Amino acid sequence: MAGSTRERVRPGLPRVAAFAVFEHYLVGLRRTWRAGVFSSFLLPVLTVLGFGLGVGAYIDQGVGGVRYLDWLVPGLIASTALQGTVGDSTWPVFSNFQWVKTYFAQSASPLRVGDILAGHLAFVLFRVLTTIVAFLLVTGLFGALRSPWAVATLPVVALLALAVAGPTFAFTASVSTDSWLAMLFRFAVIPMTLFAGVFFPVESLPDALRWLAYVTPLWHAVDLCRAATLGVAPQWSVVGHLLYLGAWSLAGWLLALRAFRRKLVV
Repeated sequence: MAGSTRERVRPGLPRVAAFAVFEHYLVGLRRTWRAGVFSSFLLPVLTVLGFGLGVGAYIDQGVGGVRYLDWLVPGLIASTALQGTVGDSTWPVFSNFQWVKTYFAQSASPLRVGDILAGHLAFVLFRVLTTIVAFLLVTGLFGALRSPWAVATLPVVALLALAVAGPTFAFTASVSTDSWLAMLFRFAVIPMTLFAGVFFPVESLPDALRWLAYVTPLWHAVDLCRAATLGVAPQWSVVGHLLYLGAWSLAGWLLALRAFRRKLVV
């Protein structure tokens, strides 16, 4: 028809709306991925050289008859996933609420709060998995992976990331200043890393500290990763580990969803 104009139809949300949020973070990652790839390979090289070969040189008989480097690597895999998850679940989340306010822009769109949360959690999971893939490649070159079951560490760290990210998202959404985020690292992440069986067996701790280590999700992931890379049975039940991490994931999701709704729903 003469004089008529055609309006460009804006495409709707994808079938899984959270994927639109995930794609948003991937677009941002396109500008910074090179530096991330470099650090992802540099970190395992430094830790293997410093802890595995440096400290391991003074431990002649290893741990339980296993070379210290081989025993240490699965703990480092789990602890690296933990630290990366908390790092991506604190300041970026706080920024989206307080500084850049990305979440508020997303909530003004057809996206639901659950979509916003799920999309960001998916991106955190993606970041953790790519980091651990690089860690496995580097440590494999050092001969520190004794079993082909080492690939099973990937679903383990994915579950660990979900178990940790949810509560961290909820905590970050509830604080008013980023000083609390530094305290989270100081009083939760660092002690968990030191006493959850990463650098030495939990059995060498006093009983009280040992049970505190068992409560943390990191110890469960460390035990599963160590069993996978060494090709041995874990200290605790595999099903028990998975159920415990799954319970943390579910509880974390519910807490984070509640905290996000309190912030974004008026």
